[in-house]
Amino acid sequence: MKSKILLLEDDYNLSETVAEYFEEEGFEVICVYDGEDAISKIYEETFDLFLLDVNVPNKNGFEVLKEARANGKTTPAIFITSLNSMDSLEEGFTSGCDDYIRKPFELKELQLRVQTLIKKEFSKKNELIKIGTNVTFNPISNELKCDNEEVKLNLKELKLLKLFLQHPNELLTHDRIYDFVWNYDEEYSDNSLRTYIKNLRKILGKDTIVSLKKLGYRFIQEWN
Repeated sequence: MKSKILLLEDDYNLSETVAEYFEEEGFEVICVYDGEDAISKIYEETFDLFLLDVNVPNKNGFEVLKEARANGKTTPAIFITSLNSMDSLEEGFTSGCDDYIRKPFELKELQLRVQTLIKKEFSKKNELIKIGTNVTFNPISNELKCDNEEVKLNLKELKLLKLFLQHPNELLTHDRIYDFVWNYDEEYSDNSLRTYIKNLRKILGKDTIVSLKKLGYRFIQEWN
C-alpha cells in the first residue's frame, strides 16, 4: 500500500514538482492550495504525513496543524517555509510539527525526512498497547483482546478507543470526541456516545473512563 501525503502548497509550480517527484518514488500525493481546503481534506481522508507550507491563503500552515492536533490528528507533519526567524521555528514546533524544512530545498532531502517520519510512525503504531493486566490493543490490525480473546468493536467504538489511547489522562471535551469519532457529514448523538463509553467500560474496566459532568471524559492510564 502506498504512503499517502497531504501537500499544502499555494505555489502551483512547486506543488506540481513536489507531487510528481513523490509519486515517482511510490507515494500517493493529494494537493491542496489553501488552509481551508487542507482542513477539509484532513477530516475527509486519512494520511500518513502532512507537508504544509506556512504562508498560504485563508488559514496558514501553523493554524491548520493546530486545528488538526486539537481534533486528535496525530499524523506526522513537516512544515515547508521560507520563514527563517527563530520565532517562526518555535511557532512551528509548538503548533505540533515533527520537522521543518526551509525553501529552497533539495527534493531528495525532503524525501529522506518524509521516509524517516513515516517509518518512525509505523514502528510506533506497530507496538502492542497493553491496557491493564489482561487487555491489549494492536493499532495496526485494530485487534482488541481481553484474556487473549478477541473483542469486536463497532467502528465508532474503535475510533473512540484510539482517541483515548492517543490522549491518556487528558480531558477530552464532548465536541472534540464528536469531531473525531463522527464524520463531518454525520449528526452526532449524545445517547450513542454514552452507549459507546458504557461498552468500552465493560471491556476495559468501569474506572478506566471517567466522566466529568458537562465537560467530557478522561481515559485513565495506569499501566507502564
